[in-house]
Amino acid sequence: MDLFRLTAHELQDKIKAKEISYTELTQNVIDRMDTVEDQVHAYVNTVKEQALAEAAKADKALAAGETVGPLFGIPISLKDNMSSTDMPTTSCSRILSNFTAPYTATVVEKIRNAGTIVLGKTNMDEFAMGSSTITSYYGPTQNPWGKDLVPGGSSGGAAAAVSAGEAILSLGSDTGGSIRQPAAFCGVVGFKPTYGMVSRYGVHAMTCSLDQVGPIAKDVMDCALAMNAIAGYDKKDSTSANVPVPDYTANLNGDIKGMRIGVPSEYFPSKLHPGIKEKVEAALKLLEDQGAIIEEVSLPASKYALSAYYIISPAEISLNISRLDGVSYGVREDVIDGDVYDMMVATRAKGLGKEVKSRVILGTHFLCIEQLKPYYHKALKVRTLVKQDFEEVFKKVDCIIGPTTLTTSFNFNNFPDPLTLRQNDLLLAGSNLAGNCAISLPCGIVDGLPVGMQIMGNAFDDEKVLRMAYCFEQASGIKNLQPSFIEGGE
Repeated sequence: MDLFRLTAHELQDKIKAKEISYTELTQNVIDRMDTVEDQVHAYVNTVKEQALAEAAKADKALAAGETVGPLFGIPISLKDNMSSTDMPTTSCSRILSNFTAPYTATVVEKIRNAGTIVLGKTNMDEFAMGSSTITSYYGPTQNPWGKDLVPGGSSGGAAAAVSAGEAILSLGSDTGGSIRQPAAFCGVVGFKPTYGMVSRYGVHAMTCSLDQVGPIAKDVMDCALAMNAIAGYDKKDSTSANVPVPDYTANLNGDIKGMRIGVPSEYFPSKLHPGIKEKVEAALKLLEDQGAIIEEVSLPASKYALSAYYIISPAEISLNISRLDGVSYGVREDVIDGDVYDMMVATRAKGLGKEVKSRVILGTHFLCIEQLKPYYHKALKVRTLVKQDFEEVFKKVDCIIGPTTLTTSFNFNNFPDPLTLRQNDLLLAGSNLAGNCAISLPCGIVDGLPVGMQIMGNAFDDEKVLRMAYCFEQASGIKNLQPSFIEGGE
Protein backbone atom coordinates (compact mmCIF):
# COMPACT_ATOMS: atom_id res chain seq x y z
CA MET A 1 0.00 0.00 0.00
CA ASP A 2 1.34 3.45 -0.95
CA LEU A 3 0.77 5.06 2.43
CA PHE A 4 3.07 7.94 1.45
CA ARG A 5 0.36 9.18 -0.92
CA LEU A 6 -2.18 9.79 1.86
CA THR A 7 -2.79 12.84 4.04
CA ALA A 8 -2.16 12.92 7.78
CA HIS A 9 -5.88 12.79 8.62
CA GLU A 10 -6.47 9.89 6.22
CA LEU A 11 -3.57 7.99 7.78
CA GLN A 12 -4.90 8.55 11.31
CA ASP A 13 -8.21 7.03 10.23
CA LYS A 14 -6.33 3.91 9.13
CA ILE A 15 -4.35 3.85 12.38
CA LYS A 16 -7.54 4.06 14.45
CA ALA A 17 -9.10 1.28 12.36
CA LYS A 18 -5.97 -0.80 13.09
CA GLU A 19 -5.32 -1.23 9.37
CA ILE A 20 -1.71 -0.01 9.75
CA SER A 21 0.79 0.80 12.48
CA TYR A 22 2.98 3.86 12.92
CA THR A 23 6.03 1.70 12.22
CA GLU A 24 4.53 0.48 8.95
CA LEU A 25 3.71 4.06 7.97
CA THR A 26 7.17 5.38 8.76
CA GLN A 27 8.85 2.47 7.00
CA ASN A 28 6.66 3.04 3.95
CA VAL A 29 7.72 6.70 3.72
CA ILE A 30 11.39 5.78 4.27
CA ASP A 31 11.13 3.17 1.50
CA ARG A 32 9.75 5.89 -0.74
CA MET A 33 12.71 8.09 0.18
CA ASP A 34 15.10 5.28 -0.70
CA THR A 35 13.38 4.86 -4.07
CA VAL A 36 13.16 8.47 -5.30
CA GLU A 37 15.52 10.62 -3.24
CA ASP A 38 18.40 10.20 -5.69
CA GLN A 39 16.20 11.87 -8.30
CA VAL A 40 14.53 14.50 -6.14
CA HIS A 41 17.27 15.47 -3.65
CA ALA A 42 14.73 16.88 -1.21
CA TYR A 43 16.85 16.21 1.89
CA VAL A 44 20.26 17.34 3.09
CA ASN A 45 20.19 15.37 6.37
CA THR A 46 18.10 12.38 7.42
CA VAL A 47 17.61 10.43 10.68
CA LYS A 48 15.86 7.30 9.43
CA GLU A 49 16.86 4.95 12.27
CA GLN A 50 15.82 7.53 14.84
CA ALA A 51 12.49 7.94 13.04
CA LEU A 52 11.82 4.19 13.12
CA ALA A 53 12.65 4.06 16.83
CA GLU A 54 10.19 6.89 17.48
CA ALA A 55 7.55 5.08 15.41
CA ALA A 56 7.97 1.97 17.56
CA LYS A 57 7.45 4.11 20.67
CA ALA A 58 4.34 5.60 19.09
CA ASP A 59 2.91 2.12 18.50
CA LYS A 60 3.54 1.21 22.15
CA ALA A 61 1.88 4.41 23.35
CA LEU A 62 -1.19 3.71 21.23
CA ALA A 63 -1.36 0.09 22.43
CA ALA A 64 -1.15 1.32 26.03
CA GLY A 65 -4.26 3.40 25.50
CA GLU A 66 -2.56 6.79 25.58
CA THR A 67 -4.49 9.65 24.00
CA VAL A 68 -2.94 10.63 20.69
CA GLY A 69 -3.46 13.79 18.67
CA PRO A 70 -4.16 14.13 14.93
CA LEU A 71 -0.47 14.48 14.04
CA PHE A 72 0.79 11.77 16.39
CA GLY A 73 3.14 9.38 14.59
CA ILE A 74 3.03 11.29 11.30
CA PRO A 75 6.40 11.40 9.42
CA ILE A 76 7.39 15.00 8.63
CA SER A 77 10.39 17.02 7.48
CA LEU A 78 11.89 20.33 8.58
CA LYS A 79 13.47 23.04 6.47
CA ASP A 80 17.21 23.21 7.08
CA ASN A 81 17.01 26.61 8.79
CA MET A 82 15.17 25.28 11.87
CA SER A 83 17.51 24.51 14.76
CA SER A 84 17.57 21.13 16.49
CA THR A 85 20.15 19.35 18.60
CA ASP A 86 19.87 15.93 16.94
CA MET A 87 21.16 16.82 13.46
CA PRO A 88 23.00 19.67 11.71
CA THR A 89 21.21 22.90 10.84
CA THR A 90 23.15 24.47 7.98
CA SER A 91 20.69 26.70 6.06
CA CYS A 92 22.31 24.91 3.11
CA SER A 93 25.42 27.08 3.36
CA ARG A 94 29.05 25.98 3.44
CA ILE A 95 29.75 28.38 6.31
CA LEU A 96 27.41 26.35 8.59
CA SER A 97 28.10 22.91 7.11
CA ASN A 98 29.60 21.70 10.42
CA PHE A 99 27.06 23.38 12.71
CA THR A 100 24.68 21.56 15.06
CA ALA A 101 22.65 23.91 17.23
CA PRO A 102 22.92 23.71 21.05
CA TYR A 103 19.17 24.34 21.36
CA THR A 104 15.95 23.52 19.52
CA ALA A 105 13.69 26.02 17.76
CA THR A 106 10.34 26.57 19.44
CA VAL A 107 8.42 25.55 16.32
CA VAL A 108 10.39 22.28 16.19
CA GLU A 109 9.62 21.61 19.86
CA LYS A 110 5.93 22.27 19.24
CA ILE A 111 5.60 20.05 16.18
CA ARG A 112 7.47 17.27 18.01
CA ASN A 113 5.29 17.71 21.09
CA ALA A 114 2.36 16.94 18.79
CA GLY A 115 3.92 13.50 18.37
CA THR A 116 5.24 13.86 14.83
CA ILE A 117 8.22 11.84 13.64
CA VAL A 118 10.96 13.93 12.03
CA LEU A 119 12.66 12.26 9.05
CA GLY A 120 15.26 14.94 8.38
CA LYS A 121 16.08 18.45 7.16
CA THR A 122 15.11 19.53 3.66
CA ASN A 123 17.09 21.37 1.00
CA MET A 124 16.68 25.10 0.49
CA ASP A 125 18.29 28.08 -1.18
CA GLU A 126 21.29 29.20 0.88
CA PHE A 127 20.00 31.15 3.88
CA ALA A 128 16.61 31.20 2.08
CA MET A 129 17.95 33.53 -0.63
CA GLY A 130 16.53 32.31 -3.91
CA SER A 131 13.47 30.84 -5.58
CA SER A 132 14.71 27.57 -7.06
CA THR A 133 17.12 25.86 -4.55
CA ILE A 134 19.88 26.45 -7.10
CA THR A 135 21.84 28.50 -4.54
CA SER A 136 22.03 25.58 -2.07
CA TYR A 137 25.57 24.51 -1.15
CA TYR A 138 24.39 20.91 -1.53
CA GLY A 139 23.02 21.35 -5.05
CA PRO A 140 19.44 21.88 -6.27
CA THR A 141 16.28 19.90 -5.62
CA GLN A 142 14.30 18.65 -8.61
CA ASN A 143 10.56 19.16 -8.99
CA PRO A 144 8.75 15.80 -8.88
CA TRP A 145 6.51 17.07 -11.70
CA GLY A 146 9.12 17.05 -14.43
CA LYS A 147 12.72 16.37 -15.31
CA ASP A 148 14.96 19.42 -14.90
CA LEU A 149 12.10 21.53 -13.48
CA VAL A 150 12.77 23.74 -10.46
CA PRO A 151 10.73 23.01 -7.32
CA GLY A 152 10.65 26.69 -6.41
CA GLY A 153 12.28 28.16 -3.36
CA SER A 154 13.52 28.83 -0.94
CA SER A 155 11.47 26.01 0.65
CA GLY A 156 11.87 23.91 -2.49
CA GLY A 157 13.08 20.80 -0.68
CA ALA A 158 10.14 20.91 1.73
CA ALA A 159 7.57 21.22 -1.07
CA ALA A 160 9.25 18.55 -3.19
CA ALA A 161 9.41 16.14 -0.23
CA VAL A 162 5.65 16.40 0.32
CA SER A 163 4.88 16.23 -3.40
CA ALA A 164 7.09 13.16 -3.96
CA GLY A 165 5.77 11.33 -0.89
CA GLU A 166 9.03 11.63 1.05
CA ALA A 167 7.15 13.27 3.94
CA ILE A 168 3.49 13.54 4.83
CA LEU A 169 3.88 17.21 5.66
CA SER A 170 6.72 19.65 6.16
CA LEU A 171 7.57 22.96 7.79
CA GLY A 172 8.99 25.75 5.65
CA SER A 173 9.58 29.47 6.00
CA ASP A 174 8.26 32.34 3.90
CA THR A 175 10.02 35.70 3.50
CA GLY A 176 8.71 36.84 0.12
CA GLY A 177 6.75 33.80 -1.04
CA SER A 178 9.18 31.03 -0.07
CA ILE A 179 6.39 28.67 1.06
CA ARG A 180 3.71 29.64 -1.46
CA GLN A 181 5.81 29.68 -4.66
CA PRO A 182 7.28 26.17 -4.24
CA ALA A 183 3.86 24.91 -3.13
CA ALA A 184 2.41 26.21 -6.40
CA PHE A 185 5.24 24.75 -8.50
CA CYS A 186 5.02 21.33 -6.80
CA GLY A 187 1.22 21.04 -6.67
CA VAL A 188 0.84 21.05 -2.88
CA VAL A 189 -0.67 23.40 -0.28
CA GLY A 190 1.53 26.00 1.42
CA PHE A 191 0.36 28.35 4.16
CA LYS A 192 2.07 31.55 5.35
CA PRO A 193 0.50 32.49 8.69
CA THR A 194 0.11 36.03 9.96
CA TYR A 195 3.46 37.48 11.03
CA GLY A 196 3.95 36.64 14.70
CA MET A 197 1.50 33.72 14.88
CA VAL A 198 4.31 31.14 14.78
CA SER A 199 7.51 31.59 16.77
CA ARG A 200 10.71 32.31 14.87
CA TYR A 201 12.93 31.56 17.87
CA GLY A 202 15.67 29.17 16.74
CA VAL A 203 14.94 29.67 13.03
CA HIS A 204 17.88 31.13 11.12
CA ALA A 205 16.82 34.64 10.18
CA MET A 206 16.93 35.91 6.63
CA THR A 207 14.98 39.10 7.39
CA CYS A 208 13.55 39.54 10.86
CA SER A 209 10.55 41.68 9.86
CA LEU A 210 9.42 39.46 6.96
CA ASP A 211 10.16 35.81 7.86
CA GLN A 212 7.34 33.50 8.94
CA VAL A 213 7.28 29.74 9.49
CA GLY A 214 4.35 27.75 8.09
CA PRO A 215 3.24 24.29 6.94
CA ILE A 216 3.42 22.63 3.53
CA ALA A 217 1.01 19.73 3.15
CA LYS A 218 -1.04 17.61 0.77
CA ASP A 219 -4.31 19.35 1.59
CA VAL A 220 -5.83 22.22 3.56
CA MET A 221 -6.95 20.07 6.49
CA ASP A 222 -3.37 18.96 7.14
CA CYS A 223 -2.24 22.60 7.06
CA ALA A 224 -4.88 23.47 9.66
CA LEU A 225 -3.83 20.53 11.86
CA ALA A 226 -0.22 21.69 11.66
CA MET A 227 -1.25 25.24 12.61
CA ASN A 228 -3.03 23.90 15.67
CA ALA A 229 0.29 22.39 16.71
CA ILE A 230 2.72 25.23 15.97
CA ALA A 231 0.81 28.52 16.45
CA GLY A 232 0.96 30.47 19.68
CA TYR A 233 2.80 33.04 21.73
CA ASP A 234 6.46 32.48 22.59
CA LYS A 235 8.13 34.74 25.15
CA LYS A 236 11.52 33.85 23.64
CA ASP A 237 10.52 35.58 20.39
CA SER A 238 10.16 39.36 20.69
CA THR A 239 8.05 39.45 17.51
CA SER A 240 5.61 36.77 18.70
CA ALA A 241 1.97 37.90 18.85
CA ASN A 242 0.33 37.38 22.23
CA VAL A 243 -3.16 36.69 20.87
CA PRO A 244 -5.63 33.81 21.33
CA VAL A 245 -5.01 30.79 19.10
CA PRO A 246 -8.20 29.34 17.57
CA ASP A 247 -8.86 25.77 16.52
CA TYR A 248 -7.99 26.14 12.85
CA THR A 249 -10.01 23.05 11.91
CA ALA A 250 -13.23 24.11 13.65
CA ASN A 251 -14.76 26.00 10.71
CA LEU A 252 -13.51 23.86 7.83
CA ASN A 253 -17.07 23.04 6.82
CA GLY A 254 -17.28 24.22 3.22
CA ASP A 255 -19.74 27.01 4.06
CA ILE A 256 -18.68 30.37 2.59
CA LYS A 257 -22.13 31.80 1.81
CA GLY A 258 -22.02 35.58 2.04
CA MET A 259 -18.24 35.81 2.31
CA ARG A 260 -16.80 38.52 0.09
CA ILE A 261 -13.82 37.91 -2.20
CA GLY A 262 -11.78 40.78 -3.59
CA VAL A 263 -10.08 40.33 -6.97
CA PRO A 264 -7.33 42.94 -7.54
CA SER A 265 -6.57 43.85 -11.16
CA GLU A 266 -2.94 44.37 -10.16
CA TYR A 267 -2.63 40.62 -9.56
CA PHE A 268 -3.57 39.82 -13.18
CA PRO A 269 -0.82 41.63 -15.13
CA SER A 270 -0.21 41.19 -18.85
CA LYS A 271 2.82 38.96 -18.18
CA LEU A 272 0.61 36.41 -16.35
CA HIS A 273 0.50 33.04 -18.14
CA PRO A 274 -2.92 32.89 -19.90
CA GLY A 275 -3.48 29.31 -18.73
CA ILE A 276 -2.99 30.34 -15.11
CA LYS A 277 -5.39 33.26 -15.52
CA GLU A 278 -8.00 30.90 -16.94
CA LYS A 279 -7.68 28.43 -14.05
CA VAL A 280 -7.90 31.13 -11.37
CA GLU A 281 -10.92 32.72 -13.03
CA ALA A 282 -12.61 29.31 -13.15
CA ALA A 283 -11.83 28.86 -9.45
CA LEU A 284 -13.42 32.22 -8.66
CA LYS A 285 -16.55 31.19 -10.57
CA LEU A 286 -16.71 27.97 -8.56
CA LEU A 287 -16.43 29.89 -5.28
CA GLU A 288 -19.18 32.23 -6.47
CA ASP A 289 -21.35 29.17 -7.10
CA GLN A 290 -20.71 28.15 -3.47
CA GLY A 291 -22.22 31.42 -2.25
CA ALA A 292 -19.26 33.80 -2.15
CA ILE A 293 -19.64 37.36 -3.43
CA ILE A 294 -16.97 38.43 -5.92
CA GLU A 295 -15.99 42.06 -6.41
CA GLU A 296 -13.14 43.93 -8.04
CA VAL A 297 -10.73 45.75 -5.75
CA SER A 298 -7.51 47.67 -6.18
CA LEU A 299 -4.15 47.55 -4.43
CA PRO A 300 -2.44 50.51 -6.14
CA ALA A 301 0.75 50.44 -4.06
CA SER A 302 1.38 46.79 -4.97
CA LYS A 303 3.27 47.86 -8.09
CA TYR A 304 5.93 49.28 -5.77
CA ALA A 305 5.93 46.37 -3.31
CA LEU A 306 8.61 44.37 -5.07
CA SER A 307 10.99 47.33 -5.22
CA ALA A 308 10.47 47.99 -1.52
CA TYR A 309 10.97 44.30 -0.72
CA TYR A 310 14.31 44.20 -2.54
CA ILE A 311 15.57 47.14 -0.50
CA ILE A 312 14.26 46.15 2.94
CA SER A 313 15.17 42.50 2.54
CA PRO A 314 18.87 42.95 1.64
CA ALA A 315 19.25 45.58 4.35
CA GLU A 316 18.07 43.14 7.03
CA ILE A 317 20.08 40.32 5.44
CA SER A 318 23.30 42.31 5.75
CA LEU A 319 22.70 42.66 9.50
CA ASN A 320 21.74 39.01 10.07
CA ILE A 321 24.62 37.53 8.07
CA SER A 322 27.15 39.76 9.86
CA ARG A 323 27.22 37.31 12.80
CA LEU A 324 28.72 34.61 10.56
CA ASP A 325 32.40 35.47 10.84
CA GLY A 326 34.13 32.21 11.77
CA VAL A 327 34.80 33.32 15.35
CA SER A 328 32.16 31.60 17.51
CA TYR A 329 30.75 28.82 15.33
CA GLY A 330 30.61 27.47 11.80
CA VAL A 331 33.40 26.92 9.31
CA ARG A 332 36.61 28.89 9.83
CA GLU A 333 39.27 29.55 7.22
CA ASP A 334 42.59 29.80 9.04
CA VAL A 335 45.02 32.37 7.67
CA ILE A 336 48.70 31.75 8.39
CA ASP A 337 50.00 35.25 7.73
CA GLY A 338 47.20 37.53 8.92
CA ASP A 339 45.08 38.71 11.82
CA VAL A 340 41.49 38.04 12.90
CA TYR A 341 40.19 40.44 10.26
CA ASP A 342 41.94 38.48 7.52
CA MET A 343 40.45 35.27 8.93
CA MET A 344 36.94 36.75 8.80
CA VAL A 345 37.43 37.91 5.22
CA ALA A 346 38.69 34.49 4.14
CA THR A 347 35.90 32.69 5.99
CA ARG A 348 33.12 34.76 4.46
CA ALA A 349 34.72 34.68 1.01
CA LYS A 350 34.79 30.87 0.92
CA GLY A 351 31.86 30.15 3.22
CA LEU A 352 29.11 32.23 1.58
CA GLY A 353 27.67 31.72 -1.90
CA LYS A 354 27.41 34.28 -4.68
CA GLU A 355 23.73 35.11 -4.11
CA VAL A 356 24.24 35.68 -0.38
CA LYS A 357 27.27 37.88 -0.98
CA SER A 358 25.42 40.00 -3.55
CA ARG A 359 22.49 40.61 -1.18
CA VAL A 360 24.79 41.41 1.74
CA ILE A 361 26.70 43.95 -0.39
CA LEU A 362 23.46 45.47 -1.68
CA GLY A 363 21.96 45.65 1.80
CA THR A 364 25.09 47.22 3.26
CA HIS A 365 24.92 49.83 0.50
CA PHE A 366 21.30 50.70 1.34
CA LEU A 367 22.22 51.11 5.02
CA CYS A 368 25.07 53.52 4.33
CA ILE A 369 24.28 56.95 5.73
CA GLU A 370 24.18 58.46 2.23
CA GLN A 371 21.62 55.90 1.02
CA LEU A 372 19.31 55.68 4.03
CA LYS A 373 16.91 58.44 3.00
CA PRO A 374 16.75 57.94 -0.78
CA TYR A 375 16.42 54.15 -0.54
CA TYR A 376 15.82 52.48 2.83
CA HIS A 377 13.60 55.13 4.43
CA LYS A 378 11.60 55.49 1.22
CA ALA A 379 11.15 51.70 1.06
CA LEU A 380 9.76 51.72 4.61
CA LYS A 381 7.24 54.39 3.56
CA VAL A 382 6.18 52.24 0.59
CA ARG A 383 5.78 49.30 2.95
CA THR A 384 3.34 51.39 4.99
CA LEU A 385 1.39 52.24 1.83
CA VAL A 386 1.20 48.55 0.89
CA LYS A 387 -0.09 47.69 4.35
CA GLN A 388 -2.65 50.51 4.23
CA ASP A 389 -3.92 49.30 0.85
CA PHE A 390 -4.56 45.86 2.28
CA GLU A 391 -6.25 47.30 5.37
CA GLU A 392 -8.62 49.40 3.25
CA VAL A 393 -9.56 46.48 1.01
CA PHE A 394 -10.11 44.16 3.97
CA LYS A 395 -12.67 46.60 5.34
CA LYS A 396 -14.83 45.59 2.36
CA VAL A 397 -13.92 41.94 1.70
CA ASP A 398 -13.04 38.83 3.69
CA CYS A 399 -10.33 37.51 1.39
CA ILE A 400 -8.32 38.51 -1.68
CA ILE A 401 -7.77 35.93 -4.41
CA GLY A 402 -5.37 35.82 -7.34
CA PRO A 403 -2.69 33.63 -8.89
CA THR A 404 0.25 32.54 -6.76
CA THR A 405 2.84 32.87 -9.54
CA LEU A 406 3.07 34.40 -13.00
CA THR A 407 4.18 31.13 -14.57
CA THR A 408 4.31 27.42 -13.87
CA SER A 409 7.64 25.85 -12.91
CA PHE A 410 10.54 26.72 -15.20
CA ASN A 411 13.47 24.62 -16.40
CA PHE A 412 16.94 24.56 -14.85
CA ASN A 413 18.35 24.53 -18.39
CA ASN A 414 16.36 27.62 -19.42
CA PHE A 415 16.85 29.64 -16.27
CA PRO A 416 15.38 33.18 -16.24
CA ASP A 417 17.69 36.16 -15.87
CA PRO A 418 17.95 37.60 -12.33
CA LEU A 419 15.49 40.45 -13.02
CA THR A 420 12.83 38.13 -14.46
CA LEU A 421 13.41 35.74 -11.58
CA ARG A 422 12.74 38.47 -9.03
CA GLN A 423 9.62 39.61 -10.89
CA ASN A 424 8.13 36.20 -10.11
CA ASP A 425 7.76 37.47 -6.53
CA LEU A 426 5.40 40.20 -7.76
CA LEU A 427 2.28 38.50 -6.41
CA LEU A 428 3.88 37.26 -3.19
CA ALA A 429 5.97 39.91 -1.47
CA GLY A 430 3.05 42.21 -0.57
CA SER A 431 1.67 39.82 2.06
CA ASN A 432 5.05 39.66 3.77
CA LEU A 433 5.47 43.44 3.76
CA ALA A 434 2.01 43.82 5.30
CA GLY A 435 2.38 40.87 7.68
CA ASN A 436 -0.84 39.29 6.40
CA CYS A 437 -1.69 35.59 6.05
CA ALA A 438 -1.83 33.84 2.69
CA ILE A 439 -2.19 30.33 1.29
CA SER A 440 -1.38 28.74 -2.07
CA LEU A 441 -3.30 25.67 -3.17
CA PRO A 442 -3.60 23.86 -6.51
CA CYS A 443 -6.43 25.02 -8.79
CA GLY A 444 -5.69 22.99 -11.92
CA ILE A 445 -3.11 21.77 -14.41
CA VAL A 446 -1.66 23.74 -17.34
CA ASP A 447 0.62 22.03 -19.86
CA GLY A 448 1.00 19.09 -17.49
CA LEU A 449 2.11 21.25 -14.55
CA PRO A 450 0.22 22.38 -11.43
CA VAL A 451 -1.15 25.90 -11.05
CA GLY A 452 -1.38 27.63 -7.69
CA MET A 453 -4.15 29.95 -6.53
CA GLN A 454 -3.39 32.38 -3.70
CA ILE A 455 -5.91 33.36 -1.04
CA MET A 456 -4.86 36.28 1.16
CA GLY A 457 -6.41 37.45 4.40
CA ASN A 458 -5.98 40.31 6.84
CA ALA A 459 -3.65 39.95 9.81
CA PHE A 460 -4.97 37.27 12.22
CA ASP A 461 -7.65 36.16 9.75
CA ASP A 462 -5.77 32.89 9.21
CA GLU A 463 -8.81 30.82 10.12
CA LYS A 464 -10.91 32.62 7.50
CA VAL A 465 -8.33 32.01 4.76
CA LEU A 466 -8.14 28.31 5.59
CA ARG A 467 -11.93 28.10 5.51
CA MET A 468 -12.07 29.63 2.01
CA ALA A 469 -9.28 27.35 0.77
CA TYR A 470 -10.99 24.27 2.20
CA CYS A 471 -14.26 25.17 0.50
CA PHE A 472 -12.58 25.45 -2.89
CA GLU A 473 -10.66 22.22 -2.35
CA GLN A 474 -13.82 20.29 -1.49
CA ALA A 475 -15.94 21.82 -4.26
CA SER A 476 -13.30 21.39 -6.96
CA GLY A 477 -11.95 17.99 -5.91
CA ILE A 478 -8.45 19.30 -6.70
CA LYS A 479 -6.29 18.04 -3.86
CA ASN A 480 -3.43 15.66 -3.09
CA LEU A 481 -2.20 15.80 -6.69
CA GLN A 482 0.25 13.10 -7.73
CA PRO A 483 3.35 14.20 -9.69
CA SER A 484 3.99 12.79 -13.13
CA PHE A 485 7.78 12.46 -13.19
CA ILE A 486 8.59 10.87 -9.83
CA GLU A 487 6.22 7.95 -9.98
CA GLY A 488 7.47 4.68 -8.57
CA GLY A 489 11.03 5.83 -9.07
CA GLU A 490 11.28 5.35 -12.82
